[in-house]
Amino acid sequence: MKEVTAVFDIGKTNKKFFLFDDDFQEVYREYTRFDFIEDEDGHPTEDLKALQEWLKAVFERILKSKKYTITAINFSTYGASFVHLDENGEVLTPLYNYTKPYDPKLIDAFYAKYGPENTFAQSTGSSNSGMLNSGMQLYWLKHTKPKVYEKIAVSLHLPQYISYIFTGIPLSEYTSIGCHTALWDYKKKDYHEWVYKEGINTKLPPIVSTETSINMNYNGKRIKIGVGIHDSSAALLPYVRSIKKKFILVSTGTWSIALNPFTETPLSENDVEKGCINYMRINGKPVKSNRLFLGNEYRLQVEELTKKFNVAKDYHKKVMFDYDTFFDIIKDFQFSFKWFSIEHKNMPSQTNYSYDRFEHAYHHLMIELVLLQVESINIVAGKDTIERLYVDGGFSDNDIYIKLVSHYLRNMELRTTDSSLGSALGAAIAISDTKLNSKFLKKNYSLKKHIPFILK
Repeated sequence: MKEVTAVFDIGKTNKKFFLFDDDFQEVYREYTRFDFIEDEDGHPTEDLKALQEWLKAVFERILKSKKYTITAINFSTYGASFVHLDENGEVLTPLYNYTKPYDPKLIDAFYAKYGPENTFAQSTGSSNSGMLNSGMQLYWLKHTKPKVYEKIAVSLHLPQYISYIFTGIPLSEYTSIGCHTALWDYKKKDYHEWVYKEGINTKLPPIVSTETSINMNYNGKRIKIGVGIHDSSAALLPYVRSIKKKFILVSTGTWSIALNPFTETPLSENDVEKGCINYMRINGKPVKSNRLFLGNEYRLQVEELTKKFNVAKDYHKKVMFDYDTFFDIIKDFQFSFKWFSIEHKNMPSQTNYSYDRFEHAYHHLMIELVLLQVESINIVAGKDTIERLYVDGGFSDNDIYIKLVSHYLRNMELRTTDSSLGSALGAAIAISDTKLNSKFLKKNYSLKKHIPFILK
């Protein structure tokens, strides 16, 4: 039987299960989706009971497989989500969705006590984002549902709760604590003083390294069980482990997140004003990041262009970079698109262009979107000299996006990767003793190098 590492990769929409062999090649996958249920206020939330039943059913079925022997299992999930357990280990509350509105008066009271806001953001690497700051979920429970709060024996971030389902051992680890939770003071390398003043530290379990694993006898089989990892940090891990030189990773999708894992300085006031936050590497070091709602904006703008030029829905996917079109646009360039979901100083008050072909309007749209992307990359680079840039996710297949990024950032070597397995593979690597080399990305991620085009 083939020895494999199992990974549950829990996204908001898709819940995936993977098996990887010793070379980190995927040998099996399956996935499911669950309908949201509602919390006590009618806000949509994860169906934890259905999730737990699926996790156990899948795992027990694979354990009985005659084809695979599971030697290790780990878990990557989305962040900003706490599961609160009572003294009997029972779930006390719904998994409150990070999109749930937060009472502005409670936020004001918090910053009146522990602000000012900008100083707090510099210390914690977390902008004021309501429920998206998972620490603020505990503050909210304490001050609006004190009876429930009193019953909490331990609060686990979602990756650690999934691990707890299998081990029964409540733990914390760095990547979950460090993802815009407002809990961690990056200068002190400890929980922020507000966590102690509010007594919230008493609800948080011991912190262990993300690489920790627990050897357990599970249904008669000896298995190494990981403590879980936040998905963004998991997606970054294969790059950090296999590349020796400094780099920036741009992970693209609905959100386009630029990540600088080599930052040496705390967030400045200017960084905070430009929307920077911190994620955390598995060793507790900060990852300076800046995010753009780029994929969402792209989708909305392309819908408009598709209607206006009466082309097929998928037509934009066939449009390749054209040098002459690009040159036509930039010789008299003006910002022409009003964004739906992004605010920017260069944005006109309304969309205005005079092209009669979809290809021209689409090229112009891509130039403007890429200029936003380049600005975001430069913000996370700061004063660091970084010569390598990696792009993964949806935009890595967009010919115009890639050509334009390599053109506008000619001082950096651009490489794209196909990492649909990103966070799952990172979770497998986190509990492995395997050393990765520079060939890993080529072998596992279809690494491609891109040369900037030359102006005629």
